[in-house]
Amino acid sequence: MATEAERTAGAAGAEPTERAAPAARTERAARGAWPAVLPLHSGPARDPDRAGAKAANLARAAAAGLPVLPGFVLTDPALAPGTPAGPDALRAAWRDLSENGRRPLIVRSSSAHEDAADSSMAGWYETVPDVRGWEDFAAAVRRVLDSAARALVGPAAAPREAPLRAGAHGHMAVLVQPMLRAAAGGVMFGADPVAGRHDRLLVSAVGGGPDTLVDGTAQGVRYQLTRRGRRVAADPAEPPGTGLLGRARLARLASLARRTERVFGGPQDVEFGFDADGRLWLFQSRPITAMPPRPPRTARLLGPGPVAETFPAVLQPLEEDLWVAPMSHGLTVALDVAGTAPRRRLRALPVVTTVDGRAAADLRLLGAGGSAHPVRDFLNPLRGARLLGAAWRMGRLRTALPALALDLMAEVDEQLAGLPEPASMVGGRLLDAADWGRSVLSALHAQESLAGALPGAGAGGTAAGEALAVLAEVSREGGRHPAADDAELIARHPVLLALLPPSLGTAPALPARTRWSGVPRGVGALPVREGLRLRIRWVQEMQSRVVAELAERLAAAGVLDGAARVALLRWPELVALAAGGGLPRDFAERLPRPERLVLPAAFRLAGGRPVAEPQDPVGAGAAGGGQGAGGGSGAGVAWDGTGERPDAAVLVVPVLDPGLAPQLAGLAGLVAETGSALSHLAVLAREFGVPTAVGVPGAVVRFPPGTALAVDGTTGAVTASGGAARSGGDGGAARGDSREAAA
Repeated sequence: MATEAERTAGAAGAEPTERAAPAARTERAARGAWPAVLPLHSGPARDPDRAGAKAANLARAAAAGLPVLPGFVLTDPALAPGTPAGPDALRAAWRDLSENGRRPLIVRSSSAHEDAADSSMAGWYETVPDVRGWEDFAAAVRRVLDSAARALVGPAAAPREAPLRAGAHGHMAVLVQPMLRAAAGGVMFGADPVAGRHDRLLVSAVGGGPDTLVDGTAQGVRYQLTRRGRRVAADPAEPPGTGLLGRARLARLASLARRTERVFGGPQDVEFGFDADGRLWLFQSRPITAMPPRPPRTARLLGPGPVAETFPAVLQPLEEDLWVAPMSHGLTVALDVAGTAPRRRLRALPVVTTVDGRAAADLRLLGAGGSAHPVRDFLNPLRGARLLGAAWRMGRLRTALPALALDLMAEVDEQLAGLPEPASMVGGRLLDAADWGRSVLSALHAQESLAGALPGAGAGGTAAGEALAVLAEVSREGGRHPAADDAELIARHPVLLALLPPSLGTAPALPARTRWSGVPRGVGALPVREGLRLRIRWVQEMQSRVVAELAERLAAAGVLDGAARVALLRWPELVALAAGGGLPRDFAERLPRPERLVLPAAFRLAGGRPVAEPQDPVGAGAAGGGQGAGGGSGAGVAWDGTGERPDAAVLVVPVLDPGLAPQLAGLAGLVAETGSALSHLAVLAREFGVPTAVGVPGAVVRFPPGTALAVDGTTGAVTASGGAARSGGDGGAARGDSREAAA
């Protein structure tokens, strides 16, 4: 007796009628183009050119012993010679897997273009779940193949009667497996693709299969795990041992993540499900796309902390050459003089660098990042000798440095006072002034760094405090000063430049009001370190003004297409241009660097891009901090500096931007992810009596606005709790309010 498939094939020459079954119409249209049937657990199915990437990945996983459901792949017979093909082979494969229609199937795409390392094409092609019966199966296969045609040439070109073969649809294969009713399922990333952390797993789980999670109709529970499956965090929060995935299931998922990584050579994005009996199944495995590159083991630890308050914004190329290069050279000289870093490293690496215009420093060279080998360093006698030599040098510097610094500041003041207005200088004199600034900035940075290492460096007033006092005096004399008067105010009170970062572009406006009510003590009364810092800022401002004058002249002569574009030149290019040379060949294509990039508190470079250094998150209600910067202790409500300020505000920021100085009075606390106790803003915060903690990892994320916080300025501990915020102690709002003046 002829089978149904044979009867259908025998009738393939006749035109289908409207009453013909969908399966029969499909078979007639497919005469001579029947697909080859590859068992999923066979060797040929592991070839993505034959089976598509999705099926090939599952076939490789099954061969490695991972929990993969059985199934088969439909592919172009030309790609799988010697493999069973034709209507009988197809019907037999369907009958065996579906138990002759009693077991539902899932029919999925398996294109060569999806689940690749550079593009997942997630959700692009069709998946048909819960397929029952031969006719529904044939229609589901056609739907999957139609989705490939739509992806290639658009919906209008999708054939209505598509043949059951992959070659007609851009090498699309079709994966067929049993439909599993999962009790819990979801998606797992074998690494954190957002933070670039390879020591963390991310799991999102829902009740049932992962389809509602991947199509966006369900949010599920998000778990963060260690590589061994220990739960670090869950969102929404749930007590351990409860929820969708208990400890045992999380451990099994972590094991699956490690095994898939070994099979495929890298962390995977997998879909999984637990059946009613608690068995774990792997539904899909593909490389994590857009994963940040992994830094090499020798990559140095960088961070904006020590330099971000000097350069809080993105720098353009000429600003880097004028200001970052002298700072890096000066810090290198200081580290060499102090003997706190080996000369081999100082010669090989710049202490300060930039990443897309953001300044960052070598944290370990500056002693802000800890040692990469603490045990080895402890046992190393050369390191101890170097530290002993450093202590001896610093003892000598403590005696000699104040006099040297006073001489240098006097020389800088004399030189600046002797410079005529930029408009009256000839072109060569403008360049000479800017170049002298590069040289003297190196010396100023070196001495400022050495002065900061001496005992008592953080004591005394600050230039920013003097500037705020000046603004308070101006406000009392004539109310709020208009922005147009900024240049006049700075000319009368150069100390005001301590409140503004250097820039070759439009300078930010001075604060329109200040809460500081102290009386100016005069620049001459500042500690040595603060005096050096102020001269650094004065020299930078001089360079800005002479470069601006030179740019205006070059633009007026038609050499530059706009004075503002001078910042896109490098220093040697500007010198050559002023001497009559031409613009660089690529200058017309150069664009200003955008402000979008914000550097992590600690990172390493991989492929020129910053990858955040792993830091264990600390949840609300737990204590975690950094370095105490003084100011006593206090408590209040976390505030990010935007919107309405709470009554007892604890300012939580990524970097200690000098522009935050007017906000300090009245704060209940200050918490920063970067910086040091000797930074400008930390010293000023002590003047206000604000409890301050710096170098607090992940503070902005850990303590969002509204979090009740307690800050200990002595230990650097920052504690979040669910209780009501309070203020008091021996610092905080009580001290700040005593100095507050009406605007």
